[in-house]
Amino acid sequence: MHDRRLQYNEGRDNKAGCESLRVPDHETPAHVFRLSQPESYTSFTDLQGTYNTMSDKNETEQPSSAAQGTVEASASHESPPPAAEAGPAEASHSSGILPPQHWQQAAINADETIDADSALGDNNSSTASITSSILKYRTILGRTFHSEQGDAHYWGANDERQNEAMDINHHCQTLRLDGKLFLAPLSNDITNAVDIGTGTGVWAIDFADDFPGCEVIGTDISPIQPSWIPPNLQFQIDDCTKEWTFPEDSLDYVHIRFLTGCIADWDALMKEAYRCLKPGGYIESMEPSANIQSDDDTVEPDSAMGQWGKIFVEGGIKMGRTFTVVEDELQNKALRKAGFVDIKEQKHKSPIGSWPKDEKLREIGQYAQLSMEQDFEGLILFMTNVLGGWSREEIQVYVAHLRREIRSGKKHGWYWQKVVWARKPDSA
Repeated sequence: MHDRRLQYNEGRDNKAGCESLRVPDHETPAHVFRLSQPESYTSFTDLQGTYNTMSDKNETEQPSSAAQGTVEASASHESPPPAAEAGPAEASHSSGILPPQHWQQAAINADETIDADSALGDNNSSTASITSSILKYRTILGRTFHSEQGDAHYWGANDERQNEAMDINHHCQTLRLDGKLFLAPLSNDITNAVDIGTGTGVWAIDFADDFPGCEVIGTDISPIQPSWIPPNLQFQIDDCTKEWTFPEDSLDYVHIRFLTGCIADWDALMKEAYRCLKPGGYIESMEPSANIQSDDDTVEPDSAMGQWGKIFVEGGIKMGRTFTVVEDELQNKALRKAGFVDIKEQKHKSPIGSWPKDEKLREIGQYAQLSMEQDFEGLILFMTNVLGGWSREEIQVYVAHLRREIRSGKKHGWYWQKVVWARKPDSA
């Protein structure tokens, strides 16, 4: 088995970076960056109340009862963006994406004042200054993104601003699952679990807290995790699209979340999970749809919210990384092909904004809004570069339109979220 790992002592809060990099000994797999274990650590900070000031300022229009009812169901370097396969005009014609110039003209036609100044920051710093090739970042309009190394792809920014947005989104997803971290029927005595695509590591930290007798590993392609973590948790830098480094039949639980737009071959991903899980072990996959829709037609196809998903879907086609995982049921299909049994799923409509009447859904929507507003541009910059033809000003104006639509409360947008879990047969 080819070993790709490196080892590191500091993560997201390491400012020096270079000093923490060390060459692993011969017994350590050669491509793991692993965080040191302090005697104490700080858990994920409770975000309760963070969105209150935001929601107080919203001009909210309550939806009709019919609409409401349906919802319930570093070594930084400048590098060019991925080459677009078609110009913006062609992409617009084939995919329904409005040309970038549309948003500026729309503001002029409506005699609107668009606050684009705050849409994009000028922070050009990376999360660490580590010279290993796997940690080199590309920079797009002052924001850092993971560089293309091998088959590893991630379309979101990997700087502190986006990290904070991901932590807020974690809280939003926990609310959506009624406070649960997972839905698979895990026993309390599991001993080995892996979080694939761990991001900031916040889910892995919470899981390690809940299962102190379980050794938990979080893997990702960017070293953005904290160093203050539970003693039974470690983070590794690894590319999940390659052969996994875990031994065959060694894991009790594999958790996968938010890899939409990152995976070229979902069948291969699930086959690796199957190989590494123990017989009787569980896998769980949570993925969102990129498309924002509404039940009362308040999110029109040509609105900023309506265009959001189109930008990601078309960009994903050009990258060879699909954003229609939920729509195409790729989780279920790949799990079945890999040999998993007892496949179960939950599919939720997740609102964006404070428009729902239901208190729980309103809270979920407010956190979703807070997460998106924390870093709209960190989500969309990469995709607009993939599509090509977007200037900095056009991105700013589009983001300003999007922000205003969500804050207005007049567009009752939601997106699908799907959780699928399954078991490796006992006889495997």
